[in-house]
Amino acid sequence: MTSNSVSETLLGLDAMLTEEERNWQAKARTFASQRVSPTIEKDFEDAVFRREFVAELGALGMLGMHLTGYGTAGANATSYGLVCYELEAADTAWRTFVSVQGSLAMSALAYFGSEEQKEQWLPSLASGTSIGCFGLTEPTGGSDPAGMLTRATKSGDDWVLNGSKRWIGLGSVADVAIVWAQTEEGVRGFVVPTDTPGFRAVDIESKHSLRASIQCDLFFDNVRLPASAQLPGARGLSAPFRCLNDARYGIVWGVMGAARDCLDVAVERSKTREAFGKPIGAMQLTQQKLANSFVEYEKGMLLALHLAKLKDAGALTPEQISVGKLNNVREAIDIASTARSILAGDGITGDFSVMRHMNNLESVRTYEGTDEIHTLVLGRALTDHAAFR
Repeated sequence: MTSNSVSETLLGLDAMLTEEERNWQAKARTFASQRVSPTIEKDFEDAVFRREFVAELGALGMLGMHLTGYGTAGANATSYGLVCYELEAADTAWRTFVSVQGSLAMSALAYFGSEEQKEQWLPSLASGTSIGCFGLTEPTGGSDPAGMLTRATKSGDDWVLNGSKRWIGLGSVADVAIVWAQTEEGVRGFVVPTDTPGFRAVDIESKHSLRASIQCDLFFDNVRLPASAQLPGARGLSAPFRCLNDARYGIVWGVMGAARDCLDVAVERSKTREAFGKPIGAMQLTQQKLANSFVEYEKGMLLALHLAKLKDAGALTPEQISVGKLNNVREAIDIASTARSILAGDGITGDFSVMRHMNNLESVRTYEGTDEIHTLVLGRALTDHAAFR
C-alpha cells in the first residue's frame, strides 16, 4: 500500500506484510480517512458518537474480525492489529469501539458461550446490526476485579443480578451486555439483553478524553435472567482476562496509529513553520525530537509485529501482552507530547490532531490495565514474587 507518511516510508512497513494484511490495512485507512477524519474534531468537541459507522464497520468485516464462524472474518492477528492501527490514527474512539465490540463482547460469546448464545448474538454483532458491551470494571476500582461487588444469586431456575459497573464502553447504546458477577461458585459471566427490566445505563458526560466515544455507569436492580443467560464455559476471572488480553493486543497496535499521526503532523509542521529565518525542522533540537520519536515509533511497531506472530502461533503470553501495552502506550504518549512541543501554541488547538490524541491516550493508559498493573505483572514474571498487595 502506497503511503505519503514519512514515518511509514522510513519504517518500511509494507515489506513486512502479506498482500492480505495490506488489503485489511488499506480498507481500514480508507474508512478512517474518508468517514472518521472529516468530522472527528467536531465530534470530539461536541461529544458525538456516530452510530451510523457501526454497520459500516460490520460491512467491512472489522467487528470480531479475529474470530471465526458466525459471520466473522477469521483474519490473522497482524490484520486485526493493522485495522486497530489505522482506526486509532484517526481517533481512539473508533479503535475502542472495535475493541469493545469484537475483543470483549464478541470474544466472550465466542470463547465461553453456548451454541444458542453464539447463534443468537454473534452474527448481528459481526454485522453491526447489534452492539455489545462488557461489564467488568466497578466504581470501587478496575484493577482488582476479584473484589467486585456485583452479585448474581439463584432464584429457582433463574438468576437475579444486583450491583453496578463503571466505565463501560457503549453501555447506553448496547443491545446486549456481557456482565461479570460474583456467585456462590465464584465469578461467572452472564448474557444480559439491555431491555431486561432492572437494567439501566447512564452516560458519563464529564470527560475530557474519548469524547467521540461512549462510556457508562451500569446499574442492575433485581435483573432476573433465565438459567440459559449464564456463559457455560466461563469459570472464574481467567475468562474475562482472556477477553481483556485480546483487547490489550489491539491496543498495542492502535496507539502506534495515534503516535504515527502525531509524528507525521509534527514532521510536516517542522517543514512549514519558520523561526529565526528558517524552518524549525532545520534546527538541531527539532530534528533530535523527531528522530527520537521516530525511533520509539519504529520500536513499538516492531514489537507489535512480533506479538502478532506469537499470537498467530498460539504462543503469546499475558506477560508479553503486558510488555506491549506498557511500552507502546507510554511511548505513544511521549511522542504525542513531543509533537505538541514542536507545534508550540498551535498544538493545543483543534487545527491539529495532536492534543486530541494526547487526551485520548490518557484514557488508554488507564483502561485494560494501568501502567502500574502491567509493571507488577512483569515484576512477578521476573522475580516469581507477586507484589500486588
